[in-house]
Parts: sequence; C-alpha cells; structure tokens
Amino acid sequence: MSAKIFRKYIRLFAAVLCAGSLALSPALPAEAQAPTAAELALAANRALPVQSNEVPNWPAGPVVGAESAILMELQTGTILYSKNIHQREYPASTTKILTTLIAAERCQMDEIVTFSHDAVFDTPWDSSHIAMDVGQELTMEQCLNAILIRSANEVCYAVAEHITGTTDWQVFSDIMNARAGELGCLNTHFINPNGLPDADHYTTAYDLAMIGRAFFANEMLCKITLSPRIDFPATDKLPQGKLENNHMEIIPGGTYAYEYIVGCKTGYTDDARSCLVSCAEKDGLKLICVVMRDEAPNHYEDTISLFEYGFSNFERVNVAQTETKYNIDNTGLFYSGNDIFGSSRPFLSLNREDFIVLPRTVSFGEVSSSISYEAADENQAAVISYSYQEVPLGTVRVDFNADSQEPSIFDTEGGEGSVTAPGQNGDDDSVVFVNVRFLLIGGAVLAGLLLLWLIAHLILKNYNFSPRSGRRGWRKRNRRRRRGSRRHRRL
Repeated sequence: MSAKIFRKYIRLFAAVLCAGSLALSPALPAEAQAPTAAELALAANRALPVQSNEVPNWPAGPVVGAESAILMELQTGTILYSKNIHQREYPASTTKILTTLIAAERCQMDEIVTFSHDAVFDTPWDSSHIAMDVGQELTMEQCLNAILIRSANEVCYAVAEHITGTTDWQVFSDIMNARAGELGCLNTHFINPNGLPDADHYTTAYDLAMIGRAFFANEMLCKITLSPRIDFPATDKLPQGKLENNHMEIIPGGTYAYEYIVGCKTGYTDDARSCLVSCAEKDGLKLICVVMRDEAPNHYEDTISLFEYGFSNFERVNVAQTETKYNIDNTGLFYSGNDIFGSSRPFLSLNREDFIVLPRTVSFGEVSSSISYEAADENQAAVISYSYQEVPLGTVRVDFNADSQEPSIFDTEGGEGSVTAPGQNGDDDSVVFVNVRFLLIGGAVLAGLLLLWLIAHLILKNYNFSPRSGRRGWRKRNRRRRRGSRRHRRL
C-alpha cells in the first residue's frame, strides 16, 4: 500500500472515530459535538508514522500535528526527527527564505529597489503586502525586512525584478531552483518568489531544512526575522513611510516565544495550511525545525516540542577528543604497529573543530564509520563518515598534521586520538607508521653525504698527481740548477 493511500485511510479512520464519539454523546451541545476540519486534520496527521521512531534504540520523538516534519542539526545535516520528510508540500511564504537568501548573496544592502506596475498589481489584494505603490522605492535592506517580517508579496516581486531585470517571474524562479539544487534540495520546484498558490510550486520538509542551513547561517537574515516591527522613515519616494508589526508568535514577546530561537519564517495558504521553518540554539547545538501542513497555533507548539526533544536527547561529540581506535581496512595507505623510526607524532590528525551528533541513548562505540580519500581540500588527506543504523551522524576531516601537538588517530602511544594496530587485533600487521621528522633528518644527512662524495669525485677527476716523486724528482731539479750555474760563470 502506498504512503498516499495509507494517509487517506488514516484520515477516514479519524473521521469515523470523531463521528462515533458524536453519536455516543447526544446530550452535549451541538457546538461541542462537531469537530472542526482543523481538528480532523490534526487527528489524521498525528496518526501518521514517524520514521525516525523506527530506528532501533533511537530516542522516541513527539507526536505532532504536522503532516510532515523534520528536525536537523545545522552544521552536520544530521536528521534527528523525520516524519514524511520527502513528501511534496506547498510551502506558502516559507518560500521567502530562499528569495531573501539569494538577494542577500547577490545584492548590496544599499541598492535601491523601484516598484514597477507588475510588481504591485501581480500581488493579490487579499494576500500579505505592505501596500507599496508604483514608482515607490526601498533599499534592499528594507526589502528584506518587509519580506521576512511582514511577508510582503509585492516586495518579493520587486526584488526578483531588481535582480533579473524582468517581470517574467519564471526567470527568477529558475535562479531559485538552481540555488535549491546547489543547497542539496531533492524535490523542490518554485515558480514564483513569494509562495503564492500554484500546483507546480512545491517543496518538502527536508528541502526546506537544507535551504534553512544556508539561511540560518546568515546572521543578518536571522536578526531580521526576530525584529518586532519594520519602521521605514518617510522619503520623497515613500511619502508616508511604513510601520508594520511582526506577527510571528515564536519570537521574543510573542505568545509562544521560545528563548533559544535564532530565526524563523511562517507560511500559510488554504492549501498549504500552517508552515513554519525555524532555528534554535542551545549549548552549542544548533537545530533547524520544519513543520508543514500543520494547523495554527499548533505549528508553534509542535516546533517547540521538537526543539525540546532535540536538545534533551542529542549531543555534540568531538571526535578528535573521543576517538581512540580507528582501523583502516586493507587500504594499503595507513598501517599501525611499531614506529620504525622511534616514538613521535604521526603526520595525520583528526580536525579538532569537527563533530558528530549522537543520541544520548547510543554510545560512541556503537557508531559505524567509513573513510574516503576523496577529500575536497588539498590540506585534507581523507574524510571519515560516521553513522548509526545507517543514519548519518556527521563527518570528520583527516588533516595533514602541521602541528606536532595535534592529537591524531595515527598516534602510536595509545592515548587520546590514537590508533590500535591492526596486528594487535589479529588483523593484517603489514602496516607501519612512518615518522616524518626522522625521515626528513635522515634525508638531509644522506643528501649531505652525497654532496661530499660529489665534491671529492670532482677533485680527483680534475687534478692529476705524478707517480714520480721523492728522490728522483729531487735529483732532476738539482741537475737543472747546476747547469744554470755553469752558464752563469762562463758569462
């Protein structure tokens, strides 16, 4: 049975349960008996399976009213909670995190954006806007504030036109789709910059989280989303100025204010229902949460519940400080055992800034790892990927060790960051650690000896020493002196 059909039956089952409960309580007032469409949708969504809960020994995640939801660690991309994360959904105004990200990447904040007729009048009057008029101007920074704080649709169009030079919104959408692909999106297709309803405008919880990794890494954009209001002063091109409040309730001062919130963006249409993309940070752990096709204000409650689940059940693990054993399986590149040149620091080390995200229910010894020598950086020798039950937990770079004080997985002393020799475990012990410092010293000594040999060889080759020497040479020189003396007396 497909997932789509399964969800259909779940919704029907929820509706039957609600109808049955009404039949059993006829004495209740009519308004108390009739469940709303939102309540039916929440009941159906809560009955849907949570895929991350099926991983053995993984912390059980909360039941949420969203049809699809994800909790992801920002830096590693580790997925802590997953519920239908690759199911296509309408994103509504959460689309705007990509629009503003592109604008922040391509534009200076003091650039002037002028509002065209199409930008103003292509915006439905009953959608989110700040009532801009044709010919009015805002700076790019003001535009980003208007989009993220007041979800202004006409400002999205104006920014798209400013970047592309055309009111053919598909041109900017092509830029969006290309950037989404670069960020790792798998099932995203946008056809406008603001998320106004269209059957061909869709994404997934996973893809929004991947866009969120770039968006929430931008400090300026995060700060804007938490601003309580926009307050644009009056100018010649904006005679009345603009003053609008932020209606997102999870920011400081809101009804559902969350103390660890870093940034957020809501979205709503009749088809998309309530959506929320947000980021929170606590104790160095930075998490992205996406809930889609939820019901207000449940999207706030579900988001906070997921953040609390993440912070309570997961932790960062610095592998350089934790890894004590790593076997390179028959690669022919690194071998452990005795250092044939004496005890010293090896030439490779784990990057000290890299970490993985580990459930508190899982020990580091239960984690699997694999190594790849296709490193992206020339200063890296390899990348080690860690996983648990096929769930990726993060990667750690293996760097060329320029600092002799760096801990290393190829440390022969057996302390932190050391490797257990394959031979000690009964494996292939044909591998040897090479001490680079001694190799360099030995190479220098050999080079010096070779140079001395070459000099001696040249001297011997270019200078001839006569075999006649000693007494015979002395007699010859003496006869020459006597002949010279006789000639002098005759004169």
